[in-house]
Amino acid sequence: MLTRTRRLAALLSVVALAACGDSSTAITAPPGVERTPCGTVSIAVNPWVGYAANVAVVSYLLKQELGCKVVETDLTEDESWEGLASGQVDVILENWGHDDLKKTYIDDKRVAVEQGLTGNKGVIGWYVPPWMAKEYPNITKWKNLNDFADMFVTAKSEGKGQLLGGDPSFVTNDASLIKNLNLNFSVVYAGSEDALIAEFKKAEADRKPLIGYFYTPQWLLSEIKLVHIPLPLYKPGCDSDPETVACDYQPYDLDKIARKAFVDSGSPAADLIKNFRWTNDDQNAVARDITVKKLSRDAAAKRWLDAHRTTWQQWIPR
Repeated sequence: MLTRTRRLAALLSVVALAACGDSSTAITAPPGVERTPCGTVSIAVNPWVGYAANVAVVSYLLKQELGCKVVETDLTEDESWEGLASGQVDVILENWGHDDLKKTYIDDKRVAVEQGLTGNKGVIGWYVPPWMAKEYPNITKWKNLNDFADMFVTAKSEGKGQLLGGDPSFVTNDASLIKNLNLNFSVVYAGSEDALIAEFKKAEADRKPLIGYFYTPQWLLSEIKLVHIPLPLYKPGCDSDPETVACDYQPYDLDKIARKAFVDSGSPAADLIKNFRWTNDDQNAVARDITVKKLSRDAAAKRWLDAHRTTWQQWIPR
């Protein structure tokens, strides 16, 4: 926690930036917004660039508009929830379901609270590159996948068709789905989101057979129209047992989770985070700037914020 002197210094620094009119570093707050010192905010950073886009924009506003010190820590999804309980993490900016973790940390331990929706719609599934769907139209029906399994055999797939996964820490039912749908495939992990994207880009460019786990929001889909293969229709509860799941992934309304003590502290940062809400297109624009244009998180955030002033001004605590 910052001392009173340091909090005041941080506040005056932010006001000075706004007053000097340097549009390269400061964002002018809407009229009537009171600058309230907020201390330190600890944000979990999960390993996909869409999440990093959320962090970029929220962190920039916390620093520039509220004078907060922001600590960003790279963590998996499970580690982020554990961080809420230990006090290491104040907020998770993009949560994909995790009803089991909500029960543990919100209902039972009461150390975390929901902080509203992000506005993003999350869809996980199996995809093939566009050239495959065009050349083999029947591949887009899951019941036909075994007919094509030999096309996907790799050195790592043990004689079966390879279904490429991403980061092993991501939400996935793929191994159970393969087993329960009686498909002649095995999961091979790319290891990271970047590696997964690279494989799909190469598969389209080189007309290489590939089927894999993918999701939206994700900036790559604005460049390569990967084709989704629908699995048996999702119905509430059909995925409650990971061992028997035989349905498609649940569509998610992504939300935010915060440490209860952080929210109860009255920090204006908690209010800004609760108010933060944007679209898949918004997130993809920032994520693409970070990944393709190689902008820093702050630069990517500022580029989006400069173009969407009326949107983010609604997030600032009043």
